[in-house]
Amino acid sequence: MKRFMLCAALLAASAGTAMAQDVVRHPIPNSDFPIAQAIEIPAGMTRVLVSGTVPSVMDQNADPKTAAAYGADTEAQTVNVMKGIEAKLKDMGLGLGDVVKLQVYLVAPEGAQAMDFAGFMKGYTQFFGPGKQTNLPTRSVFEVAGLANPAFLVEIEAEAVRK
Repeated sequence: MKRFMLCAALLAASAGTAMAQDVVRHPIPNSDFPIAQAIEIPAGMTRVLVSGTVPSVMDQNADPKTAAAYGADTEAQTVNVMKGIEAKLKDMGLGLGDVVKLQVYLVAPEGAQAMDFAGFMKGYTQFFGPGKQTNLPTRSVFEVAGLANPAFLVEIEAEAVRK
């Protein structure tokens, strides 16, 4: 009986250790690009999936069918969306440091041949990277033909973890 109790105690202690482990973030070797190459999420953490977030109206006087209502360009809309994700996470007791994955959907601005990746990065690096949040997420960026509102240039889905 004593052996059984000792084994049970050891198993419980090791399980507690596994649950207490932090997320492991693997940087891209020899790079300062502000994303993680890979992330390991230990057992016992809860995944929190944040639905696609689009820009909120920034200019009440602008036509909501135009990009100007949500931020006139990709950078402004990225900042708008990231602030929205940050607020949603805060409401759940989380922060950007808990984010492990982002999926980003970008639309080419009117008259442009392709998505504005540089504009996206200018907005993104206001939240992640040196001097900002250094718990970097993994990330994918996709160019799409359009989003729910033709004025939206950016939509971002987030995945965070809770200990």
